[in-house]
Amino acid sequence: MKALCITKQGDPVSPNIELQEVPTPSPATGEVLVKTEASAMNHLDLWIGRGLPGIDTAWPRIGGSDGCGRITEVGKGVDDAWVGRRVVLNAAVEAAGTMHPDTTPAGRDIHMIGEHGPGTHAEFFVAPATNVLALSDTSDPTKVVAFALSHLTAWRMLRTRARLAEGETVLITGIGGGVALAALNIARHFGCHTIVTSRHESKLDRARFIGADQTVLDEGEDWSRTVRRFTARRGVDVCVDSIGAAVHLSCIKSLARAGRFVSCGCTSGANPPTDLARLFWNQLEMLGSTMGDMQEFREVLSLFQQDRLEPTIDSVIPASEGAKAYERIESGSQFGKVVLTWT
Repeated sequence: MKALCITKQGDPVSPNIELQEVPTPSPATGEVLVKTEASAMNHLDLWIGRGLPGIDTAWPRIGGSDGCGRITEVGKGVDDAWVGRRVVLNAAVEAAGTMHPDTTPAGRDIHMIGEHGPGTHAEFFVAPATNVLALSDTSDPTKVVAFALSHLTAWRMLRTRARLAEGETVLITGIGGGVALAALNIARHFGCHTIVTSRHESKLDRARFIGADQTVLDEGEDWSRTVRRFTARRGVDVCVDSIGAAVHLSCIKSLARAGRFVSCGCTSGANPPTDLARLFWNQLEMLGSTMGDMQEFREVLSLFQQDRLEPTIDSVIPASEGAKAYERIESGSQFGKVVLTWT
């Protein structure tokens, strides 16, 4: 089969992307083999290419944690009725031996398809049957992969971790990325007032067009006073962030009393200055969030299947030109998901 391979570690990643011929995988016990129709890019693909601390990466490497396609073969213990079904992947596989009676979903260790093992940027991929959900034959694979992991991540951040309630005020940093746009989607679904930030005025214009209530141009200075002015000095109930160090203090200073800050990433650095006095005096909550489990996946996917949530797609690129997809993500100019097609 053909696969988009990261041939070696490096930064930038895109020069190291090649479409190569590799062996087609076979499903093990409990697994399914999926013929890929579409896969989607995530920032995780860049982290893998740059090298992840603590992970001994073998090269070449197949990335990709979003995938949609049809099952062509099943492993032992999987019902043959799965063969021929179109499915979507949840790449977050619960690691064996992490279950405990008192462990919440957020406390379970996970193994990521596309990070800890081969991913979806290939003509075929394998996954546990327990980590795929069946779709209708009329589902659009490009929309499905644009929706899946970003909305699952944002759903856990907002609903599971930050306990988002209807009508709250939500601040979302770095609008244009997949998770940020998914968070905007979900916040609007629950009737929340939304404030988004970006370094690019063009992205703020597009965010307003798709429903953001207020926007903040991030020019590298503290923008928390602008957020507080938008909220009559009260601050926001929830802040959703994946940028990290560059905006962390502005986020903390933008929170209302008992506000919740929830992070799923730190693309600008992991060691920001903070304000502990504000943290304890205003009784703020600092929350981490990663991916989501199958129950959360079913919950958010049901909204997509009911046409109540729609992903934003930046571009659709044939797999034969896969290096362009990596270039697009590395440029930071995308607004929405970058999708690869395999059929």
